Amino acid sequence: MRILGKVLGAISAAVCLAMSGMTPAAEAQLAVRAETLWTMEGSPIADGVVVIGADGKIAAVGPFGEVAIPFGMEVRRCAVATPGLVDVRSTIGLTGIYNVPADQDQFDRGSPMQPQLRAIDAYNPRERLVAYARGFGVTTLHTGHAPGELLSGQTMIVKTRGGTVDDAVVVREAGVAATLSPIAQKGGGQSPGTRARMVEMLRSDLIEARAYARKHEASDAEGKEPQSRDLKLESLARVLSGELPLIVTANKSQDIANALRLADEFGFRLWLDMGAESSLFADELKQRQIPVLLHPTMARAVGDLDALSLAAATALADAGVLFAIQSGYEGYVPKVRIVLFEAAVAAGYGGLGFERGLRAVTIDAARILGIDNRVGSLAVGKDGDVAMYSGDPFEYTTRCIGVIIEGELYVGEEAFERNYP
Repeated sequence: MRILGKVLGAISAAVCLAMSGMTPAAEAQLAVRAETLWTMEGSPIADGVVVIGADGKIAAVGPFGEVAIPFGMEVRRCAVATPGLVDVRSTIGLTGIYNVPADQDQFDRGSPMQPQLRAIDAYNPRERLVAYARGFGVTTLHTGHAPGELLSGQTMIVKTRGGTVDDAVVVREAGVAATLSPIAQKGGGQSPGTRARMVEMLRSDLIEARAYARKHEASDAEGKEPQSRDLKLESLARVLSGELPLIVTANKSQDIANALRLADEFGFRLWLDMGAESSLFADELKQRQIPVLLHPTMARAVGDLDALSLAAATALADAGVLFAIQSGYEGYVPKVRIVLFEAAVAAGYGGLGFERGLRAVTIDAARILGIDNRVGSLAVGKDGDVAMYSGDPFEYTTRCIGVIIEGELYVGEEAFERNYP
């Protein structure tokens, strides 16, 4: 009887596939059926279906009835499904949930210039804060060293899953984090103590890194033994070559202008981080195709964030600037925010609207990070990352009832708690 059942199941699945015209990329293992399916590839689909193959990739997307769900497949139902959310700038995994020394690796105060510090060496995939963010639908993080030093370290891109860094990692080294803000200034006569000194120190190291790279290139061309390595200069040389962007935290207009001047002088790829006053430069940012990793909508408007506006995202969107809303870094527990709520406030109180708000934490975030071929929207061949909600994701009373990451399902308590197989 078991054999007969399998045969009938295979025949039924084959008939359904033939009738639908769907050719799965791999043996399907899981499907999501939503009353409203936001793919971020076009208009939302009423009664939509996503089929995920055994390889963890999306095998089919479309309206129910046009996309076949193979016989016997597990189907998850929900009111609204979206792509897994993408947090464009975070410290989750270096920042821990308890705010004790053992779970705080987001920056080192040993030196103002430390671009060689790798996020991959500090990231903890088993950190409960990773699972907590996943429980709201966040499946991809751009995380790493926090603002606070002139050059605080590197960033990486991970999925919110896995028991080891290798299980989680998408991009091992995504960028170098810099801070052109008073929060990176020192007191007691230490450097940097002023904005001018900050820019001078950064320029000096970039000039040194450029000379270092040229010497190594000359040695390679002449077939000579390479010079001794300098990890700091190597990291900055990768910025100068365009391999890694320089992610500059700047909020005040003069700090944003300094970042733009440095990018002009050295020709590196600039990503503007936080950017409370970035809308003042909207035309220039659009023309130069500089993305903004925009501050959390509800960040506290104090210090150099005193000009923060709930409508900042709307101003950038109206100007055509590519931006995404981040969870950021704060000085209190648990140090970061949840992008779902930050986008919701921008969508409502900030005037951004639902679709543009959702784009800011899905496909637009993925485009900035250069991983939109894998995540950020629901399309055949992309990673099977789906967030499932009981209603409008931006409504406060809505619950995230399940998360899928590359075909791996997290539901109920395990969406918040289980962070490794």
